[in-house]
Amino acid sequence: MSVAEPRRIVLFRHAKADWPEVSDHERPLAERGRMDAAVAGRKLTDTGITFDLALCSTATRTRETWKLAVHELTHRPKTVYEERVYEASPGELIAVLNEIPDDVRTAILIGHNPGVHGLAEILAGTAEDDARERMNRRGFPAAGFALLTFDGTWKGLEPGTATLADYWAPSE
Repeated sequence: MSVAEPRRIVLFRHAKADWPEVSDHERPLAERGRMDAAVAGRKLTDTGITFDLALCSTATRTRETWKLAVHELTHRPKTVYEERVYEASPGELIAVLNEIPDDVRTAILIGHNPGVHGLAEILAGTAEDDARERMNRRGFPAAGFALLTFDGTWKGLEPGTATLADYWAPSE
């Protein structure tokens, strides 16, 4: 693959979590979260994107979100559970994305707010249609995702180098 071909990254926030008496890392999905994760998976399928790689936080709620969403996809990508995605800042998430191998054209990152929302805002130098307006109006609710495209290598992904191509939230 040529590095000149556009790459895509989907930033996917975990679905609605429950609040039982467990550590934050071990919080499971709430019933609504389980439903929304499956709906988000169907919406990801509707985009027509085939993912080469999934980077998922090790937190229980992100793993559960991904398990339910990926079940709806037509192709199951290689999944890497990455501890550094849990509670990561946008800068820390960029560092993780910069390590993606160049043979990966399309990746999905399943993570947490405020890092995922901040990352979408920071990476998106431009936006298509009303994607930025919808993201700004809705924020980045549980089970929401943003699709960004960019040219070049993963190592070259940095603030302002991507285009916010699409945004979806469960209430849309």
